[in-house]
Amino acid sequence: MRTRREIAGFSLSFLDTISCGFGAIILLLVLSKSAEPIVLEHRRSELQGVLAQLEQELIELQGETRVLNRDLDRRQEQLAGQRRRLARLQGDLSAMRGRFAASQGSAELQNTIEGRLVAARQRLTEEMRRLQRQRRLRPVHDRTVGGVPVDSEYIIFVIDTSGSMRDYGWQLVIRKLEETLKIYPRVKGIQVMNDMGDYMFSQYRRKWIPDTPARRRAILKRMKSWAPFSNSSPVEGITEAIRTFYAPDKRISLYVFGDEFTGASIEEVVHEVDRINRSDASGQRRVRIHAVGFPIQFDNPARLQMTGIRFASLMRILCLRNGGTFVGLNRYRP
Repeated sequence: MRTRREIAGFSLSFLDTISCGFGAIILLLVLSKSAEPIVLEHRRSELQGVLAQLEQELIELQGETRVLNRDLDRRQEQLAGQRRRLARLQGDLSAMRGRFAASQGSAELQNTIEGRLVAARQRLTEEMRRLQRQRRLRPVHDRTVGGVPVDSEYIIFVIDTSGSMRDYGWQLVIRKLEETLKIYPRVKGIQVMNDMGDYMFSQYRRKWIPDTPARRRAILKRMKSWAPFSNSSPVEGITEAIRTFYAPDKRISLYVFGDEFTGASIEEVVHEVDRINRSDASGQRRVRIHAVGFPIQFDNPARLQMTGIRFASLMRILCLRNGGTFVGLNRYRP
């Protein structure tokens, strides 16, 4: 009986132990399975956050890409415009080189030009003598200076600001401008523009500059640094001045300072000026046109061009038809 009870006690403890171990294993399995969805849900939330951040970055990158593409298109348009401008400039340069080579290569043309220059200077000398004789015979009220009538109430200057004028004759241009102002002690209005029709003072665009000593000093001071773009042709400035300031009740004198005419046709310019500068009841043009020719194109044979002769021809005709005087200088340095 004692042996049987010992065996029974041992068997019960063994079974308890086995049951507890098996229950612990089942409990661990249950706990691990219940925690797994929580871990997966946490990972899923993290991945969704990362995905949202990546989508936001993608949207920002797409926006930056559109901005960069627009900037690239604009730069490409600017580059195309610069290339077109370069092509035009290269074409102009080739044309200028061709004209220069043709004039340099033709000795006969140079001889003809030199002959015309000598004849023009002779005619100019005779014309100046004739004008001086007329000046001595004129009454005091019909006052002229150097053959130039100075009876106008308003004066306009159209000045060639091209490289040849600024590089070689600008000091004399300033001096001639000052001398011209001095022969008009008092006028009702002054205006200064370049041969392209660009005004010296933008605040007086298409308006008269009051004639005061301070304004005259300001004009001469501004001349020292004034250098707007020029195409070496006075036509734009002349037509702008006449169209803007022509008035039946005003006596206006227009002074053109230049050395070249690069336009296509002298005849077309003359006809256009005849059309816009109409005559009054007495047959006189409302705007007198005077001109001062600077012989920059004639001084150096290497720089001799037909544009200088064409300027003199154009301005002699315009001055003759519009009641003015053309004065050709024999030097361009003060």
